Amino acid sequence: MRHFRLFLTVLILSIAFSIPASAQETQTRVIDEVVAQVNDGVITLSRVRREMKDVVDTWVKEGKTKEEAQKMADEKQGELIASLINEELLVQKAKESGLDSDIDASINQRMSDIMKEYKLKTVDELYREMEKAGVNPDDLKATWRKQATRDRVIQREVQYKVYWGFNGKELKDYFEKNKAKFTKPETVSFSEIFLGFAGRDEAQVRERAKQLAAQLKAGGDFAKLAKENDPGVVTQGTGKVEKLVMKDLVDTIAKPLAGLKVGECTAPIDIEQLGIAILRVDEREQASSESFFDEMAVRQAMTAEKFPEEQKKFMSKLRENSYIKISDTYRPLVSPILFADERKTKPGE
Repeated sequence: MRHFRLFLTVLILSIAFSIPASAQETQTRVIDEVVAQVNDGVITLSRVRREMKDVVDTWVKEGKTKEEAQKMADEKQGELIASLINEELLVQKAKESGLDSDIDASINQRMSDIMKEYKLKTVDELYREMEKAGVNPDDLKATWRKQATRDRVIQREVQYKVYWGFNGKELKDYFEKNKAKFTKPETVSFSEIFLGFAGRDEAQVRERAKQLAAQLKAGGDFAKLAKENDPGVVTQGTGKVEKLVMKDLVDTIAKPLAGLKVGECTAPIDIEQLGIAILRVDEREQASSESFFDEMAVRQAMTAEKFPEEQKKFMSKLRENSYIKISDTYRPLVSPILFADERKTKPGE
């Protein structure tokens, strides 16, 4: 069990300051409030409110009224705070494990890839283009960091350990009991034309996608049109995607590809907030009912079954080995959610 410096000075739940004496009066103003202490980090009320505002804004965009969205967010405040505490624990674990540089590198690489795709020479130029498209660069990088931190820690501490934890006998036994899972799946390979929204008028991008789809339907040269319209094809290659298993594809991609023959193209596909894609099927292999042993596929199937429970155990252990203090105001909302798994393992609770 890790040991933390619990002798740290008790956190002040509100911070105040006075206006200079020259004002001839003294006023006190609350700057922020600590909702929870997580080891040597804190979750502040201002952070909670920012997260809730983002949730409300998202639901409003999805069609809810402002009042409906706010009511739903208020009802889920306990879940949101619990999520922020778990997120803080993962950030601390990433730092403790020396993953920060890897996470920074992954974010910088994503920024670099975007710059190459759109032929931008400086980061400042990239930021200006993002802002034109209504994207806040700092918010985007913060979202990427949150995702990358969670993914790196969970992969390292849970997923990899589960995946490589099965021995040869366990793999063979699982295969024999679940042969129906290991038949040859339907696969597809395709090429892509992607028209990004970044730095462009969205309506014009959509109109251009419709024109391209019409040209392709009339027999247009896919490779030629890709080079003329997709910067990524010019800078990074042909836009070809190698063999993928159809059942593993997200619906956004799988549904348009379903039933298409080799050489046929999809209608324009809306990739939410990013752009429009048009796909051409290059190769297709039908599924087979014959079972075959593929160690990687068996490990993946076993991992998929075991992973959710192992992830819960990991997060529970992380909380157990940490100092978490939730303020009296929010404890009744948060504790039943945050420590639900721990309580299930304790008889009589």
